[in-house]
Amino acid sequence: MGGRMNAARWPRERPDTARLLHVEPRRERFTDTIASELPQLLREGDLLVMNDAATLPGSLTGRTGAGAPIELRLLSHEPDDTWTAVLFGAGDWRRRTEDRPPPPELPVGARLEVGGLTARVVEVLPPSPRLLRVAFDLSGAALWQALYTAGRPVQYAYTAGPLALWHVQTLYAARPWAAEMPSAGLPLTASVLLRMKARGVRWASLTHAAGLSSTGDAALDAVLPRPERSDIPERTVALVEETRAKGGRVVAVGTTVVRALEGRATQHGALVPGEAVTDLLLGPGYVPRVVHGLLTGVHDPGSSHHALLQAFAPLPLLQRAAAHAEGAGYLGHEFGDTCLVLDSDS
Repeated sequence: MGGRMNAARWPRERPDTARLLHVEPRRERFTDTIASELPQLLREGDLLVMNDAATLPGSLTGRTGAGAPIELRLLSHEPDDTWTAVLFGAGDWRRRTEDRPPPPELPVGARLEVGGLTARVVEVLPPSPRLLRVAFDLSGAALWQALYTAGRPVQYAYTAGPLALWHVQTLYAARPWAAEMPSAGLPLTASVLLRMKARGVRWASLTHAAGLSSTGDAALDAVLPRPERSDIPERTVALVEETRAKGGRVVAVGTTVVRALEGRATQHGALVPGEAVTDLLLGPGYVPRVVHGLLTGVHDPGSSHHALLQAFAPLPLLQRAAAHAEGAGYLGHEFGDTCLVLDSDS
């Protein structure tokens, strides 16, 4: 939310000690607290919906068939067993993405040697020659074993050191669908969840393939987030409908959950279970059909995340909250502080 917000450079040992800014849209106010107090901000009958996608070891370094050094960042696993991926030039996460040299442009059929795997370019996708669909020489369990052996989590130059894969998983991570961590769920420690349960707050999950937040390619960054797939269980649909019918509030943990739920409801006119892809981009003027509020990270104005928040709170309030957060030293990015956009009881 803050334009010049300092980045959190390393994961907290206790994520529930993150600062929390509670933004109440109807009252047009915000208050400071900490993430461990989240159960007190919810009430009996509320439903928390979480994205249980685990984070892929999606950064693979290697070379083109011609020997040029590259990094391939996996974006999504497609139904035909190919992968959509973004190609980077020489260097690694220590250098800002926008400062990395561009990779060579590769034609369809070009081969890549990355992380001990061979990949072939199946398609070059718009709007950038760096956006590729690739097919690996392995599939199934053999491919997953190779990815987990050679791949590393995607990370950025503001981090203080190399991240291990376990640094970028939420407590409840399940299927490896996410290119980057659905980080809004980090403050939901076992202690926080148990205290929510004691208050009568329920929770449900869905799996949404969170994509990359930045590539350093202006044309490509302008169309993020790309269409993303989600899988919504029947139990989650039932709990959402029951919660709304009884006057409870549906609180999304992260913008990916908002996109999954609202995208599905927009697509079908109602929330339906199963797997689907959404290209919904939420922003000013969008009236949520399913979600009453959300727990999210602290995002920069102008980002797609910040635009999405305008579906829940007026821009002037968000701007005041962002200025306050920046002045108060809130930390941004995935290991940073958190924000709850939700009206209080009265």
